[in-house]
Amino acid sequence: MTALHQNDVPDEERRDHEHVCWGGGQEHVRHHVLQVSHLSVSYREVLALSGIDFTTECGRSIGLIGPNGAGKSTLLKTLAGLLKPDSGMIRWRGQPLTQSSHEIAYLPQRGDVDWKFPITVRGLVEMGRYPNLGWWKSYRKHDADIVERALTAMRLQDLQHRQISALSGGQQQRTFIARALAQEAHVLLLDEPFTGLDRPAQDNLEQLFHELTREGRLLIAGHHDLATVERIFDEVLLIKCQQVAFGSVKEAFTPARIAETYGSSRGAGADHPAPGAAGTDLPGRRA
Repeated sequence: MTALHQNDVPDEERRDHEHVCWGGGQEHVRHHVLQVSHLSVSYREVLALSGIDFTTECGRSIGLIGPNGAGKSTLLKTLAGLLKPDSGMIRWRGQPLTQSSHEIAYLPQRGDVDWKFPITVRGLVEMGRYPNLGWWKSYRKHDADIVERALTAMRLQDLQHRQISALSGGQQQRTFIARALAQEAHVLLLDEPFTGLDRPAQDNLEQLFHELTREGRLLIAGHHDLATVERIFDEVLLIKCQQVAFGSVKEAFTPARIAETYGSSRGAGADHPAPGAAGTDLPGRRA
């Protein structure tokens, strides 16, 4: 998935033939920093999150960990610009997030999507180009090339003309990620992407996570299966309506922090296995 650098194309042809930069890339990943400071958010006039404070960068995956109602979905929607914070700051590459919203892609929970909507896989992926086209630009060969690459990257070529209602859960997730790639998003915000998938689909999605971070993207995902956190994510943000801990999985995803997040009486028991232990998923899926 190597991108074609602009210097490889003559100036007069660059507008129509430049290709997508799939991620931060080694030469400028240090400039792609997401900084969240003292963030507080209310949802329907009720304080849902407070004291959220962390900094990360492209090329990493972050698991949002917390019980149902902890604010995971609220945080994702705020980072996506769908909810307005009460206070605090969100900066992307040193600028307010609102100035680079086209670089942020939000993937909702599958249960929140109307999969009966009459659109094909390719049509849904093409929607990823809309933020770049705006109201007046026409769909060009450049846009079609990006859509083709997104479909290829997510191994959807054979499914591109299929209605989304006919997709399996894993195929649905891959289609949404392909739409984010077509958008040329650097940051992917995913709400419980592994929920409801069978084991092969979970394994495939886990592999895609690693591929996308290697390309330089930043992935932030709500997650509830504590037994798989260490395998999937580089960093974790534990929240319970306020921040409990943030850091690398090794540093922050500890039995003590898990107990603090879920309650000491259940923190590392059978329902919430300690890191590395075999356990069951937490009940429910909405945050």
